[in-house]
Amino acid sequence: MTNRMNIGIFGSNNDSTVEGVLAEVTAAERDGFASYWQSQIFGLDALSTLSVVGHVVPRIELGTSVIPTYPRHPMMLAQQALTANQASGGRLCLGIGLSHRVVVEGMLNLSFDKPLRHMKEYLSILMPLIHDQKVSFAGETLTAHAGLTIGKPQSCEVVVAALGPQMLRLAAAMTQGTLTWCTGPETLRTLTVPTINEAADKLGKPKPRVIAALPVCVTKDVEGARARAAQVFAVYGQLPSYRAMLDHEGAAGPADVAIIGSASEVFDKVAALQEIGVTDFGGVEFGATPDEQHDTREMLKSLLKR
Repeated sequence: MTNRMNIGIFGSNNDSTVEGVLAEVTAAERDGFASYWQSQIFGLDALSTLSVVGHVVPRIELGTSVIPTYPRHPMMLAQQALTANQASGGRLCLGIGLSHRVVVEGMLNLSFDKPLRHMKEYLSILMPLIHDQKVSFAGETLTAHAGLTIGKPQSCEVVVAALGPQMLRLAAAMTQGTLTWCTGPETLRTLTVPTINEAADKLGKPKPRVIAALPVCVTKDVEGARARAAQVFAVYGQLPSYRAMLDHEGAAGPADVAIIGSASEVFDKVAALQEIGVTDFGGVEFGATPDEQHDTREMLKSLLKR
């Protein structure tokens, strides 16, 4: 029997204030959603924000989507994550990822060399520390010989924004799963889910989490919503890692993987992801009108009762 897919909300954080995120998380918990995911782009620091929010909102899982690894040493990230996890009573899921060459090299002047090696070394330090173990590791680019002294709860789940096969296999070997964005159902079915599940199975590990985030809008104006998705999410069609996933899907751009239509059409498309093997769906709501925003949220809530 297939386990029921969890339904979560990927925050819009439109006003970039902690109060705004708190209001979004409070509403998501009130509506019964399993999780809320806070982005880490150019606005609020996700872990700092979730430390505050998690101390106030008592039930919902809180995740980061995702913390770029290159700018933060894994020991520092472990400290930050475990602090946020303690503040929330053990409800943090730490989502991490490489970010993109244009950010790491172009904006930060850091090396984006050998990203797979970087992530393997990063996890070799992060994972023991996240699970209350001392680490002694010396890699080509990262080193740590230390332990942390943070009170309970002392561990949290970690997932990697893994898109290609090698990174998916690494995520299966060293973490609890993966978190995807702008990855359509055909790519999830033929690449993401089988690759990570087969890798975990070969290692005798539990089935990983596959957290799939996609834009979603219930609307009567499908063409208008598609045009808006093409504009709002345009940058993701230009970044090489997402572009590769869109090409695998046969999609011209992010609008082609956005889930748009009537309430029943959107419901069916989201629910179908469970049969593919997605364990968690994260809705990125982008309704433009009060009616679209209301209807999209009500549709997502209806998925909780299926």
